[in-house]
Amino acid sequence: MAIGYLLIQARTAHDAIPLSGVQISVQDDQGNSVYLLTTDENGETRTVTLETVDKRFSLNPSFTGTPYVTYNVLARIGGFHPLYITQIPIFDNETAILPLTLVPLTEAGRSPVPMEITVGKPAVAMQEPRNQTGTTAAPDEMQRGQTGTSAAPDETQRGQTGTSAAPDETQRRQAASEVTPLVLRQVVIPNPITVHLGTPDSSAANVQVSFPDYVKNVASSEIYPTWPAASLTANIYAIITFALNRIYTEWYTSRGYSFDITASPAYDQYFVYGRPIYESVSRIVDHIFNEYVRRQGQLAPYFTSFCNGTTATCQGMSQWGTVTLAEQGLTPLQILRSYYPDDIEIASTDVITNVTSSYPGTPLRLGSTGLDVQTIQTYLNRIRRNYPAIPAISDSAGVFQSGTDAAVRKFQNVFNLTADGIVGKSTWYKISSLYTAVTRLAELDSEGTTLGIGTVPPGTVLRQGSAGPDVITLQYLLDVISAFYPGIPSPTQDGIFGSGTRQAVTAFQQLMGLTPDGIAGPLTWKALYDTYQGIQQNVPSPGPDTSSGTINYTVQAGDSLWQIARQFGTTVDALMRVNGLSSDLLRIGQVLKVPVSQSSSYFEHTVHSGDTLWLLAQRYGTTVDAIKRLNSLSSDLLRIGQILRIPRM
Repeated sequence: MAIGYLLIQARTAHDAIPLSGVQISVQDDQGNSVYLLTTDENGETRTVTLETVDKRFSLNPSFTGTPYVTYNVLARIGGFHPLYITQIPIFDNETAILPLTLVPLTEAGRSPVPMEITVGKPAVAMQEPRNQTGTTAAPDEMQRGQTGTSAAPDETQRGQTGTSAAPDETQRRQAASEVTPLVLRQVVIPNPITVHLGTPDSSAANVQVSFPDYVKNVASSEIYPTWPAASLTANIYAIITFALNRIYTEWYTSRGYSFDITASPAYDQYFVYGRPIYESVSRIVDHIFNEYVRRQGQLAPYFTSFCNGTTATCQGMSQWGTVTLAEQGLTPLQILRSYYPDDIEIASTDVITNVTSSYPGTPLRLGSTGLDVQTIQTYLNRIRRNYPAIPAISDSAGVFQSGTDAAVRKFQNVFNLTADGIVGKSTWYKISSLYTAVTRLAELDSEGTTLGIGTVPPGTVLRQGSAGPDVITLQYLLDVISAFYPGIPSPTQDGIFGSGTRQAVTAFQQLMGLTPDGIAGPLTWKALYDTYQGIQQNVPSPGPDTSSGTINYTVQAGDSLWQIARQFGTTVDALMRVNGLSSDLLRIGQVLKVPVSQSSSYFEHTVHSGDTLWLLAQRYGTTVDAIKRLNSLSSDLLRIGQILRIPRM
């Protein structure tokens, strides 16, 4: 029997925080445990081998069996709701990378979110025809899913005229369908892209994912990862271009929907939230995620409709047909031109929303110098507070030497990129997007301190049209929760209760089993605070930044300046001088800048109530093993008042 591979990653807040110590059981279809695994400081398990079916069956369109073996995964860790993922396909000689989106428990220790995900078979193996023409709509949802529709005569009509509304949809939908889609002036990569997990008018949730992750998910859901590289690349180009066509024409948003695309293959492309991504797919997407198909002389992404080509045929690309053409030696572009007009070409766009810094255009490597190198060094040094396995960079600012090379390679290894030490397009954007995620969390933490979020919710009832400080508090809570709970959109924190805030409130209410009326009343306020406090209690904090010679320390009950000075190996006078204090009085929750001596290899920490080795390792940018080794600990048990030596990293 053939062998496939599985790697599991447990991270939260858009990958900003790795979850160490997650207990994972890999099971076969009969429920028998095959492996018991634990995630490391990067939130990762080791890669394990699993029996599966020979690769040749996944290359044969006439094979009627299942060309893979499925497994199940059960994940548990304190403070988070258990997660069960079933029917995970494992292919011959392919590595499946499974992301675990673990949801923190509320303060009451509960979560109403359904925590079971079924992956199921790829779309190419499904028997149902699909509708991806995006032109004349079928009379109703059943017909859409079973019969498909006729194609528009050309791309211009697709991109500019839209579709006619289905007669049985709501009046709002009918009115909106008469609106010509707005065509953007340039092709933009949406980061993130908002995906509706159902048909357009269903009550399914929306989720936001990065555009590369969306493409990887769709490709892993649509086709077999064992196909030839040229076939995979052609299909991925079609997937990218289809999504960008929806964005470019504002296909759904111009009709009043709050999402960019659906997860339904009856309308768009197959997307399964929480599914594994295959390494062969991931590598290709990382290189071409900002490239798309267009006709020569046109800007718009071509409407790349496709179907499996066996149980369903269409005027677009045959997915199975790409395998045959790739085996004949055709390139991805030649394969695409076999199904679409001869004058199509591959174009690219560097316009990516919500990216802090744009790719400079040329790779950075050993010997590179300049501001772009300094930018990457700054980003990596900040990211390592959350991912301490990434080594600190000691190179001079703006000079790419061995220290930068080591940090880049470790980053690439942690995030499944080619670990060559070269900051190309894919590495640059991953570093940039992760830096954005980790700094945003830090900003939210700072905002919470500024707002003075306590434990008692406001007594006001807020609805669309409300304004003022309580609206800012509401928007802040939703912003924090949206980072950890899939399906909650992040509203703008402007103090005005507009439609975006109402959508976020409604989504939160649906998630929590409350009446989804979009009004923040007593029950909604209580649920918001309960959820927010659960995040504060259960989500580990990143390590401190010691590059400035100080770390931030939050004063806890019982602390004194003398105790803090002793703990960190400094003096009371130094603490008072750095913080501009005129007395030694402290208040709980006060944030002190604590000078740290770099000459000592460790400092001391007095264990408080609620401390764990994992939380301390995250707080101080070290590892559980390093703390246990330095203190000669044989277990993870701690006692209040115990003095631990914390190694400096």
